[in-house]
Amino acid sequence: MTVNSIGVVGAGQMGNGIAHVMALAGYDVVLNDISEDALKRAMDLIARNMDRQVSREKITQAERDQAMARIVITQDLPQVAQTDLIIEAATEQETIKQKIFDSLLPHLGENTILTSNTSSISITRLASRTDRPEKFMGFHFMNPVPVMQLVELIRGIATDKQTYETCLGVVEKLGKTAASAEDFPAFIVNRILMPMINEAVYTLYEGVGNVNSIDQSMKLGANHPMGPLELADFIGLDTCLAIMNVLHDGLADTKYRPCPLLTKYVEAGWLGRKTQRGFYDYRGETPVPTR
Repeated sequence: MTVNSIGVVGAGQMGNGIAHVMALAGYDVVLNDISEDALKRAMDLIARNMDRQVSREKITQAERDQAMARIVITQDLPQVAQTDLIIEAATEQETIKQKIFDSLLPHLGENTILTSNTSSISITRLASRTDRPEKFMGFHFMNPVPVMQLVELIRGIATDKQTYETCLGVVEKLGKTAASAEDFPAFIVNRILMPMINEAVYTLYEGVGNVNSIDQSMKLGANHPMGPLELADFIGLDTCLAIMNVLHDGLADTKYRPCPLLTKYVEAGWLGRKTQRGFYDYRGETPVPTR
């Protein structure tokens, strides 16, 4: 199947990044969100990020202008359904994702491929709610999308070969690298990464070290570019908790039990950078640890 147009549902940090790279790769993009403000913020951010790429000579001004012109924003979900391939990039809550796919189904073209950018939720289960499980798969980008080179491609039990190869072709056109993952909770990256972050939160919770010492230890002792608590704030503590809950529920192993301190931060609304407070307080000029 030839893909010329991409629909992206959700204009948050993942959705706007996906729209950015798709437009630069030459695809016509329809970016959807229920919030008009979110769509405006997304377009402003995409423009700023592309301007930065121009200033660093990663792309030309002409490429930037052509890419921006390829992105159409809309609050009308049926408009997204007219594209060749749809990437759902809404919040990491299965009920919300299911409602989006339920709303899209009556308007889809016969050959439209449905995908989800989910970090952890069962692709087979999401696909089973649609009329095209064979044309449904996981299309998991890493954050920030314009920078990160990996895309996880996750086949559900019914995903056919043509759908996989079509999505693989899109990844290659983006100049990124695909990793094929089986449909198990959290797939590859988050199956490994999230328990490490959760263990870092336990290390904080048990008083083994403070925020600074934990992050410094992993940056200087394991050569990680970001400490695990700093990374958790960047990802979003609500997303980290959601993925840990999927792992705990899906694999029924106590080693995946979310740390109570992570739950407490989410209950407080301290979700990391997006709310200006998490394991660090970002409201001043320099981030300050909150513990």
